[in-house]
Amino acid sequence: MSFPSDVDIAIIGAGAAGLGAAHALEGSGLSVIVLEARDRIGGRSQTILTAPDVMFDVGCGWLHSADKNSFVDIAERLRFEIDRNRPPWREQSSHPAFPSRERAEFLAALDAFYERAEDASEAPQDSVASEWLEPGNRWNPMIDAISTYINGCELDQVSVYDMDAYEDTEINWRVRRGYGALIAAYGANLDVALNTNVTLIDHSSARVRIETSRGTLSAAKVVVTVPTNLIADEAIRFAPALPAKVGAARGLPLGLADKVMLRLDQPEGLPVDGSLRGGALMRVAMGTYHTRPFGQPCIEGFFGGRFAQELEDAGEGALAAQSIDEIVAMLGSDYRRRLTPLAASRWAHDPFARGSYSHAMPGCADCRAVLAAPVENRLFFAGEATSPNFFSTAHGARDSGERAAREVLVATNGRRARS
Repeated sequence: MSFPSDVDIAIIGAGAAGLGAAHALEGSGLSVIVLEARDRIGGRSQTILTAPDVMFDVGCGWLHSADKNSFVDIAERLRFEIDRNRPPWREQSSHPAFPSRERAEFLAALDAFYERAEDASEAPQDSVASEWLEPGNRWNPMIDAISTYINGCELDQVSVYDMDAYEDTEINWRVRRGYGALIAAYGANLDVALNTNVTLIDHSSARVRIETSRGTLSAAKVVVTVPTNLIADEAIRFAPALPAKVGAARGLPLGLADKVMLRLDQPEGLPVDGSLRGGALMRVAMGTYHTRPFGQPCIEGFFGGRFAQELEDAGEGALAAQSIDEIVAMLGSDYRRRLTPLAASRWAHDPFARGSYSHAMPGCADCRAVLAAPVENRLFFAGEATSPNFFSTAHGARDSGERAAREVLVATNGRRARS
């Protein structure tokens, strides 16, 4: 598309939040453009076909809290098939060295931890989630590993207040063609300028001046939807500076959750939509595995936290090599010849993400509201990190974009009424 010099509303970022804002502004009579640094829309969602019969969601893959997830209606409207089967978590496991008795012990310890943390969330002062692990409990490493998958970080970096604020209805569905494909289809008809990296938002004058890799444009109002790490690192600068926003973003860093997809020869020996977890390994630094998702001939691995960062830093192929080693340790040496690496994410090394999804550092749960607050009724903020209850999710991001768009319309209509 041609690059404009002047618009009413500029939305920065074509992830779920930016697309949600753009859709909510349709029909408003305002000129709107979405500025996206990547060569694609979707942000931290992306579906790729790693083999003719293996679909891989490199980013978000689950319709979390599906009974309250706004992408469910969108999927149905766009005719994307939704898989409503239970996810391969909790009681489900294919790991022969993690028998049902031990699984029950682990789940009891996990639930007891969450109960203690929930009680702690009622205290007058925030605390570190790791404080509520039972000292000496043998399952503590696995409970901490679960945190790396859920929060993208270990419990010593998690606010108890924030952990309690997250709303989980425990209903989780999937999109058969891929969540990333759904989000891409959702944004397909919007005006998006790709390969347009925003570096400066100058709000010192009557109109906001936006410097990008494709030139400069001005806007009456701007919706900022980029990940917190970009604001915290000042990859996008504000003039005048916005220290409260930068501080809030630093209190809401992106954790890291990475995926790897392995093709599986002779897949019949493993269950469709099964789960593998290294119960016998009993450490924080380990992966968890989804066997034959949607019946595909593959195993999807998932790593989080400091271990995911270590594997990313080790270079291309490290996630796959670690996954194969762990699966062989669980299922036997025959699996080494049966597994072939197909693809992996490296979100910390993505310059336009620098991580996966946000968590509040201890004492920083209120940073979500600080980050979400408008500035001068001209700068508006959205993204999963600004969602009070559905942070770390694509639908939380989309809904926040819709909320920011409503704020834009209120500010615009209020000004029109006064003029």
